[in-house]
Amino acid sequence: MRLRTVLATLLLAAVPLSGQPAAAATPVTIAYAQRTQTWELVLTNGDVVKVPEALAVAPRDAVNAGARAAFLISGDGRHFFYYRKSDGRFAERTLHGKERVIRAIEAYTIGEEWPSVSGDGSFVVTGTSAPGLGVLVDLRKGKTLPLPGGTDWSFGGFSPDSERLLLQGADGGRVTVFDRGLRTRLRSKTRLWATALANDYVTAAAPVGSWPESRKLRLLNLRTGKASGTMTVRLPRGQHIDDLDFDKAGHLVVRSKTKTGVAVYRVSKTTGKATLLRRMTRPDAKVWVLPGDDEYEPWTEKK
Repeated sequence: MRLRTVLATLLLAAVPLSGQPAAAATPVTIAYAQRTQTWELVLTNGDVVKVPEALAVAPRDAVNAGARAAFLISGDGRHFFYYRKSDGRFAERTLHGKERVIRAIEAYTIGEEWPSVSGDGSFVVTGTSAPGLGVLVDLRKGKTLPLPGGTDWSFGGFSPDSERLLLQGADGGRVTVFDRGLRTRLRSKTRLWATALANDYVTAAAPVGSWPESRKLRLLNLRTGKASGTMTVRLPRGQHIDDLDFDKAGHLVVRSKTKTGVAVYRVSKTTGKATLLRRMTRPDAKVWVLPGDDEYEPWTEKK
């Protein structure tokens, strides 16, 4: 694990909270990460913490040498993930915690495998350039799980509570909900490509149209297999559905790239009305990563 070496070189320090009483203090989390000369975490209290141990690009002996290396933040803003310069292993940390190494994921495969993490940072899935998934790791239990059989699976997403995984069969006609032990909980036949699963583990959402210019979606009941009609999300002119998800309360949420950064909307499931929740302005950095991002989003790299 080379833990002593990593802790000696990684300059990530615990970030003290403000001087308010513990009961009243707002927890400090990661607002975003940016890559300038090195990777940095920008926290919700404005502090900036450098992560010099994180790789910026794939090493020379990698399949895709020089390709951008993933740096991910869990949706709750508490966990961050990166490839280590010291040995190319994928690692997870919290602001105040020790590094955990995910040995099954290595920098050698950057550009051939791309990791996704659950909202609470407790599960990692890698997609691959070949048919099928690469690695599934349950960090709560510290174990790598065998791939589910039957077909080559593609990853759709996690439920907001991180208790379910949404996978799509390679034949394109089967969507399956698995629990964290990769036991089948629900299976549905559909031609839709669902990318979001609600906390009821039954409702899914699928964008309609060609990415990245989609402005429409359909809702799918995985228990009955019935889908809603196509609904247009009423986004501002020039914006599209760049990321589709549900929040923990079951609301449909869309993230959309803007001219200055990213806007987040709550979308009515009946009318498609988009209510602005917040806007984020892109910093002047080569790479910008928000909590909940996959390895690549339309706003990740500076154009």
